[in-house]
Amino acid sequence: MNIDRKSSTAEVAQALFVGSAGVVLGLTGLAKAIIAVGPARALDGPDPLFGIPFRQLLLLLGLLELFIAFICVFTQRRRLNLLAVGWISTNFLVYRLGLWFIGWHRPCGCMGNLTDLLHISPRLADNIMKGVLAYLLVGSYGILLWQWRQRRGQGRAVGPGQGVVAA
Repeated sequence: MNIDRKSSTAEVAQALFVGSAGVVLGLTGLAKAIIAVGPARALDGPDPLFGIPFRQLLLLLGLLELFIAFICVFTQRRRLNLLAVGWISTNFLVYRLGLWFIGWHRPCGCMGNLTDLLHISPRLADNIMKGVLAYLLVGSYGILLWQWRQRRGQGRAVGPGQGVVAA
């Protein structure tokens, strides 16, 4: 009975993480898509890594985040959800590492002019997004690792003298 309680607690935790990741990705994806079609002229400049206008990059990423948010919120395939969140989070991390590697020390433009609308500094928004990225990375990979260990532990054969003795 204790094992069932642990299992259901883990399932609830996974569902909460996937749901929250879906909401976060949905909100950030929607914000990016709205910003991308807005009038901010600064978004017409090229992204330092890909060379395409920030506007196009934001729209592409916003739509991708909305797609993954949809998967997280409207499907029950937890492994797929976690892999999708882990995949996009890893890509965001690699992008940020790429910016750091080329010496780009300005805040990520991922929030566009939304920082003006929210009356927060671009640096604060960048730090918030770093925290969100850490949450998505640690949460998705942490749960995937936990699931892998659970499956691996269930696959072990019971050796001599290790069986359960009935009372």
